[in-house]
Amino acid sequence: MKTEINEQLLLKGLADNSRKAVETIYKENFKMVQTMVVGNNGSLDDAKDIFQESMIVLYEKVKSGSFELNCLIKTYLYSVCRRLWLKRLSQAQRTSPEIESLEELVPVEEEIEMHEQRNADFHIMEKAMQSLGEPCKSLLEAYYLQKKNMVEIAGSFGYTNADNAKNQKYKCLMRLKKLFFDQYKNKE
Repeated sequence: MKTEINEQLLLKGLADNSRKAVETIYKENFKMVQTMVVGNNGSLDDAKDIFQESMIVLYEKVKSGSFELNCLIKTYLYSVCRRLWLKRLSQAQRTSPEIESLEELVPVEEEIEMHEQRNADFHIMEKAMQSLGEPCKSLLEAYYLQKKNMVEIAGSFGYTNADNAKNQKYKCLMRLKKLFFDQYKNKE
């Protein structure tokens, strides 16, 4: 649900010419397109061109007012970039004669499935973190997100030494792992 709201806000921001929305879409999606283009006979400049063209396509669709996105922005942009890149490869005849189909060159279905699965896993992890409770949630965020060491964590959380903080982090991690896999099993 949170992802859908963020996606809608990004599309509204794009329609309103919000620089922040455009930058966020670039930041979250360019690497994926770069990997696809560079991995398939392209350069970084090709990837930038293709991504820019796909952003224009998305912008024009959003500005039309009748555009309804039925997937993630990431999936939509990847699909547009893939088509644009395949078209450009076809025009430039960069592919070798052994390749029977450009579809073989760019394995989209597996990559899209992989990205969607990763997004689903992150969503489950986010839910598990929310249900973890304090002080475990803050302790794990301090260690993994804020990159604090055990001495700093011991001081911040009132543990007598770094070893006690490390033991608590381990217990919290095990609780998080259990919550994650319980929610993961319920998803299926």
